[in-house]
Amino acid sequence: MKTWNKRTKAVHSGIRRSQYGEVSEAIYMTQGFVYNSAEDAEARFIESGPDEFIYARYGNPTVAMFEDRIAALEGTEDAFACASGMAAVNGALTSLLKAGDHVVSARALFGSCLYVLEEVLTRFGVEVTFVDGANLDEWQAAMRPDTKAVFFESVANPTLQVVDITSVSKLAHAVGALVVVDNVFATPVFSNAAENGADVIVYSATKHIDGQGRALGGVVLGTKEFIRGTLEPYMKHTGGSMSPFTAWLLLKGLETMDLRVRAQADSALEIATALQGSNKLEQVIYPGLTNHPHYDLAMAQTGSGGTVLSIDAGSQEAAFKILNALEIITISNNLGDAKSIATHPATTTHQRLPDDQKIALGITPGLIRISVGLEDVSDLINELNGAITAL
Repeated sequence: MKTWNKRTKAVHSGIRRSQYGEVSEAIYMTQGFVYNSAEDAEARFIESGPDEFIYARYGNPTVAMFEDRIAALEGTEDAFACASGMAAVNGALTSLLKAGDHVVSARALFGSCLYVLEEVLTRFGVEVTFVDGANLDEWQAAMRPDTKAVFFESVANPTLQVVDITSVSKLAHAVGALVVVDNVFATPVFSNAAENGADVIVYSATKHIDGQGRALGGVVLGTKEFIRGTLEPYMKHTGGSMSPFTAWLLLKGLETMDLRVRAQADSALEIATALQGSNKLEQVIYPGLTNHPHYDLAMAQTGSGGTVLSIDAGSQEAAFKILNALEIITISNNLGDAKSIATHPATTTHQRLPDDQKIALGITPGLIRISVGLEDVSDLINELNGAITAL
């Protein structure tokens, strides 16, 4: 299996067939498991084998198949499947940290990630220092002997700032800190995060892994020592584990993810290229465009600009006019879906941020984030051009 390419791993890794020899993975919809004897139950609670399960909150065969498959795809030793992307982010950080620890984080983050860092962790005595994720000097200056972890989105939501995983990892490891990366925009298809130095990788599986708007899910990937020794005890006792049915949906999503994501990324580049010459837009932001400030880094780190682009229409009024003129592209706040989705971050996903902080992060009133789906790209370009031209 180690010699298989990613697309093959996404279809075949981690399969556990029952005595019936099913082709499609089985859904084990059970909350508990039966023991042959009291002695067997006692032994399993002391130490469970790889295919021995106790309770669905602790583990499940369908969930284990998803964990094994995504770990094989990402190139990590292990994975733990969570109820949502934010359960994964919160679990990865909270299981690792305690009162008195220090964290360095990029400032440009999804709103809920900011909440965990600013409100939850600090409430329990963790000190957090925020830096400009693209500025290595700020990362270097923020590192301390008591820094326990660094956290960042490899591609920031929604400004598409790209963080240098390799360089930040070297700085963090020099002081003994673990590198926790939210890698959702890079996707498992284009990810080289583990090779680039990340210790813990987090995905919202709700996005590209499912890819069809059906289920909430998340996953944390890393060494077996971290996943089973640090994260699992926290997650299984606090209830953040994934349901078997969700795991089955995500297994099916993984089978087509490579094809979907590559097609979406190709369309995103085509759309960004078509829009960048518009004199009615302040800016077209896409890491796959050569004028993006982090283009070289994006190409070296993932080899793709990804499935998401952002445009700045100059004002909230103009942004709303564009959004309200769309028919194919849906107004919603998810991304990575088969359907193209447009979002106005300043009034939705990042609305809780003070206005000065939004501006500092680049979340302007005119900014629209567009997650490119699987529709015909010419239809998407025509629709966006029409909405922009009508301003």
